[in-house]
Amino acid sequence: MGFPSSEHVDVPAYLARLGLEHEPPGLDALFRLHRAHVERVPYEDFEVQLGRVTSLDPAVSFGRIAAGRGGYCYHLNGAFSALLSALGYQVTRHPGGAQMPGDPAGIHLNHLPLTVSGLAETPETSWFVDVGLGDGIHEPLPLIEGEYKQGPLVFRMRPSEVTPGGWRFDHDPQGSFTGMDFAPETAVMADFTEKHVELSTSADSGFVRTLVLQRRDAEGVDSLRALTLSGLPGGRTVLESPAEWWTAIEDVFGVLRGGFTAEEQDRLWRQAVDQHERHTAGGSEDLPNA
Repeated sequence: MGFPSSEHVDVPAYLARLGLEHEPPGLDALFRLHRAHVERVPYEDFEVQLGRVTSLDPAVSFGRIAAGRGGYCYHLNGAFSALLSALGYQVTRHPGGAQMPGDPAGIHLNHLPLTVSGLAETPETSWFVDVGLGDGIHEPLPLIEGEYKQGPLVFRMRPSEVTPGGWRFDHDPQGSFTGMDFAPETAVMADFTEKHVELSTSADSGFVRTLVLQRRDAEGVDSLRALTLSGLPGGRTVLESPAEWWTAIEDVFGVLRGGFTAEEQDRLWRQAVDQHERHTAGGSEDLPNA
């Protein structure tokens, strides 16, 4: 399906960010786009940490990502769906709900997943496409019940038990969240506005509580929560100076400190220090469930 004309976007700039050439729609091309996106465009909440409620307009997210930034699910999947549509793919946005351990399953609208259908190579199969899960999938998954291994992580796709006709994505137990359900209906970006404001402003939101970046590749996941840099597989290290911290953000996640003012750089560092200190004193450093 196509999206409204307001989502006209600079496709060459976005493809340049992904390091890819323009090519016709196809299964292999879709996989290349998905892999490049999760490898090059991080899941991150800098704007929330700076106290800003961002626009959900995919064209706005598209421009920010093309300029070198990332975002969370509404931004990443919103922009990626606009890119896919502009490239000629049949892409659908769906209402979804991601759960942390202990959370009830349901379509809470805290996640925006995508599906792609109508590919010539697999005309009877639709594909689960999601570049906004942080430590989620590296490549699209078919909407066929089964287990799928990607690097160190094993995922499961199955019919949802909470939304008739929908699907359930079960995350690997090593992952940062339990899973995600999505409904078969088509969603529009306005459906997520209320939840987006809550996730951006509520003291209970993981995005507000903890600065987070994540990047997925074929070998695993890189994550930064406050000052703690970790790999899956791999270990953890605490980044103890602003120079070391910003170097990791640039080198591991591809976000340049020059995109922030000196005041913003200092504010982000100080907030990460405060979050780390609260965590080590017995607080929480959970990954946001969106």
